[in-house]
This record gives sequence, structure tokens and C-alpha cells, in this order.
Amino acid sequence: MSGGLKRCLVAYATEQRQFLWPVELQQDADVAAALSAARRAAPDVPVPWDSAPVGIFGEPCARDARPADGDRIELYQPLVQDPRARRRARLGSARR
Repeated sequence: MSGGLKRCLVAYATEQRQFLWPVELQQDADVAAALSAARRAAPDVPVPWDSAPVGIFGEPCARDARPADGDRIELYQPLVQDPRARRRARLGSARR
């Protein structure tokens, strides 16, 4: 599918809400271009556009990666605590 547009979905979630922005991009557009398009569609949403790690369908990627038509591009929040450490702490307190 050369020459046409590709459609992707940019996703970001907080504890309270999930945000989804459909974007149309040129075929050679990268993740950074998709984020720019979503940012224009949601100027008032407090998203760490420039600093958040990104991925495509749950797989971390660089901002210069080229998503395919139909891909979901995700912005990730840093973990407050390592899930393994939290699980160990929970199990440790349950054994007492």
C-alpha cells in the first residue's frame, strides 16, 4: 500500500482514564509523527509527549520506528514500584 495514508491509534492511560487518538499518517511516518498528530488533536490533555517511553502493541520501540497501518502506538508511564518487588513484599507480609 504505497503512496496512501496509514491509520494508527495513539493510546495513553492514567489510573482514571484511557485516551485514544486515531491518526492518519503518510506511509513513511514514524512514531514521533504519530505522537505529533495526536498531540495536535489533544492539546489540553496532560500527556508527557516528549519524555514518556513508547511502544507498539506492548513492545517498546524507538520514536523513529515506523508503525504499520492499524498499529496501536502507546505512551507508557514509569512504574511507581517494580511489580516483582511489590509481589515479594505482599507475599512476605502474608506469611507472617
